[in-house]
Amino acid sequence: MSGLKQPGIVVVGASLAGLRGAEALREGGYDGPLTIVGDEPHRPYDRPPLSKHVLAGELAPEATALPQLVRLRADWRLGRPAVALDRERKMVRLADGATLPYASLLVATGARARTWPGEGADLAGIFTMRTLEDARSLRRALERRPGRVLVVGAGLIGCEAASCCRDLGLEVTLVDPNPTPLARLFGTVIGDTLTGRVREACVDFRPNTKVRAFSGEAGRVLRAHLPDGATIATDLVVVALGATRDTGWLSASGLLADPGGLTCDSACRAMTLAGEPDPAVYAAGDVARWPNPTTGYRPMTVEHWGNAVDQARHAAANMLARPSEQRPYGHLPAFWSSQFGLNIKLAGHTEGADSLAVVHGTRASQRFLAVYGRDGRSVAAVSFDQARWLPAYAEAVAAGAAFPPILGATDQPRIERLEPGFPVTRPPTERAVPALETAHA
Repeated sequence: MSGLKQPGIVVVGASLAGLRGAEALREGGYDGPLTIVGDEPHRPYDRPPLSKHVLAGELAPEATALPQLVRLRADWRLGRPAVALDRERKMVRLADGATLPYASLLVATGARARTWPGEGADLAGIFTMRTLEDARSLRRALERRPGRVLVVGAGLIGCEAASCCRDLGLEVTLVDPNPTPLARLFGTVIGDTLTGRVREACVDFRPNTKVRAFSGEAGRVLRAHLPDGATIATDLVVVALGATRDTGWLSASGLLADPGGLTCDSACRAMTLAGEPDPAVYAAGDVARWPNPTTGYRPMTVEHWGNAVDQARHAAANMLARPSEQRPYGHLPAFWSSQFGLNIKLAGHTEGADSLAVVHGTRASQRFLAVYGRDGRSVAAVSFDQARWLPAYAEAVAAGAAFPPILGATDQPRIERLEPGFPVTRPPTERAVPALETAHA
């Protein structure tokens, strides 16, 4: 058997969460064997710049490497993905046949970009945007000055990619099945503001539009086919259809894992199919689905940079703590995005919001701060180039303050109350998991 001479801690996922979790273990006093497994050949790197600065040519791909803040003394197993977990024997099996015994395991495998699921998926010129290699390949293709870029999906990555391509002077078509960009995240009322910005940037935005298939010649994409028989000419496609959690290697592990994530209790311990936490397996980052106390213990995954760092450190602390000292993890989701000349920031979770109030600025000016409410409580706040008050609203959201939470501010002449306008077909991002409200001893 290959692997460690004695079981120690194994981190599966050479990601932001994996790196920060490993550092937290060392900072917490762990001095035993530490192995970090990664499916890519690279040391951990920062993903947010890939769809912004790297695509724009402002940053070399290798410059996204994350700094190592602590001397890890780790055994790095890079380019060798984990393919199976045997919890009974406490063993991780790698693609090269190696087996790694563990005393404790941290799962930080993150997510994978959804690839094009339909006809034409094998054509050259169709890209996703998730990994360092994705960014390198897409950047090289953009440098060849394609005649028209087609971006499929107007979520965060899709909008950032479309914005970057316009900044490069390329012709861009953006299609999405919803009425506005970012409709599933912000609703159509706020999304309509972005619609105006997208069109001002001369992007050919096609709302309420789906792509049925791709076709081309000599193995290269040239056309997108729509359900009504129409076509869109393109010689480069960016597929931005979201991500699936990287849990396939756990399929025979007996853990509660699926493409939506690895279900954990509030202490970040992985849950078994029997409904009990495995005291030796923890998860952090994009892959972890846990009952977040800041959202009423609704099981959720959070695909944001700050959560990857915070949850990894929290999971590491619990890995080193006694069973009776397991602490629940709470996190207020937050992220930012730069696109079409706008700086967009969100604090909180818009899922299930039934009300909306623009509390600073105006939608007409495209500079404003808005708050989302659910059942009379504030659940999220978003700013478009108007972040001055965002920290105060984030505190109010974290505290579950009444909606809207701040009234009578000096630069708040009036409040515009609206319905968010979320698409009726908005799919659930959460999965009900029973008995996860507390960190069980």
